[in-house]
Amino acid sequence: MTNMSEPRFHIFTFKDGLLSSVAHDLRFSLKRFELSRDGAQVTGRFWPDSLIGDGVMRDGALHADGLSDKDWKDIDKNIRQKILDTAKHPEILFEGKINGGRVEGTLTMKGRRAPVRFDGRVEAGVLSAQVEIKPSDWGIPPFKALLGAIKLKDRVLIDFELPL
Repeated sequence: MTNMSEPRFHIFTFKDGLLSSVAHDLRFSLKRFELSRDGAQVTGRFWPDSLIGDGVMRDGALHADGLSDKDWKDIDKNIRQKILDTAKHPEILFEGKINGGRVEGTLTMKGRRAPVRFDGRVEAGVLSAQVEIKPSDWGIPPFKALLGAIKLKDRVLIDFELPL
């Protein structure tokens, strides 16, 4: 990684269920966040209302035209109202320490705290990593539609490059 031009914070969700063949793996971008570092201490504040659907993931590639505007509006509404309840919980907070490439801390989401550990890389003042979390650790059950025939896996991948 060299000369980072723009921070990147992507969130990937994964389909599951009996009708998963008609569902989609999705990529979102988080547009509003703050990250600060004081020595080994790192604090991140993230605003889930700033999530934007980028597109459908197929065979490792992003397809921006994979869903209709109506589908994205429905997904956006479900994320804000049913999944993350952003009116009641407008902020996600990470507090932790960086030790070499290891990052350990606590993530607070929807009023619940859970430990998070991952290997990252700090280079030229930029922290980059891929982190897999289980939303159920924060009391967020996998989203379901059509009586559970379509649902999301209890797995979210976060991929980011953020300036410290």
